[in-house]
Amino acid sequence: MVSTVAAGEVKFKVSLVYLVPILASLFFGLGCAWLLGPHQGESPSQVFPDVSVVPFPDDIPAGPVANGLYIVALVAVGATLCFFMLKRNNLKLIKVVLSLVMTMAAMLLSLIYLSTFLAYVNVHNDFLVIALSVLLTVVCDLIIFKFSKYRSVVIICLGGALGVFFSFVIPLYSTIVILVFLAVYDVFAVYRGPVGKIAQSGIDQFPGLSYSFKELQMGLGDLVFYAVLIGTMYFSFSSSMLPAVMGLVGICLGALITFFMLEKREVFPGLPFPIMLGLAFGLIMAMLV
Repeated sequence: MVSTVAAGEVKFKVSLVYLVPILASLFFGLGCAWLLGPHQGESPSQVFPDVSVVPFPDDIPAGPVANGLYIVALVAVGATLCFFMLKRNNLKLIKVVLSLVMTMAAMLLSLIYLSTFLAYVNVHNDFLVIALSVLLTVVCDLIIFKFSKYRSVVIICLGGALGVFFSFVIPLYSTIVILVFLAVYDVFAVYRGPVGKIAQSGIDQFPGLSYSFKELQMGLGDLVFYAVLIGTMYFSFSSSMLPAVMGLVGICLGALITFFMLEKREVFPGLPFPIMLGLAFGLIMAMLV
């Protein structure tokens, strides 16, 4: 998991302005959720038959827990590999791996959301979807790896879009367990695991895995899982927007608490407070409406 990091020599002070990138990512994610909205009620395997994020169904007794452990294990392995590459100062390999990962993510999301958008305007042309997806992927890659001035904008949008896609294809109970497990793991990863070491060594060496805003750096993973939470509230409780709205409020309050902690520490886990408050606010509202 990627942590929030107070960057540079400037003393970090909490301000509401630091919520702007988070809100931008979440609102972009809600726009993506709106695009996928007509598919609500359909099985994810019907909409995206070739995409599988978790291996176990939600309706078996240990399914959600098994899926939670599976995702945490993947995150832990990925963070450990990143740390070993950084420790060996293998920056070329880091760039190659990140280029492949970011290209695959951008291409997948482009195909999904462009095809859905074009269907809205009654355009059904596979060649056009593929051509536009390739073009958008190339633009994203160039911005992330060449024109870094606008890198944070792309990361913010990718975080929202990817998180909402995950929330669509992962069942509700598995999503809740995954978010809770990741929030707990994030504490370990920052203080005892590879994430804290990566942050101290300089997360800027991993282009595409974080965004910078003023004196703050926050990981792409944080934005992704904030959007997973919002998307889950949107899709799972579609009779009302209130659970998604309250989930967003909880994430923002949790982020502010995290920022206050950054006044005393250079590095702090980005998931625990936003995820726990976002889940609590969203689920309580879902039970009330």
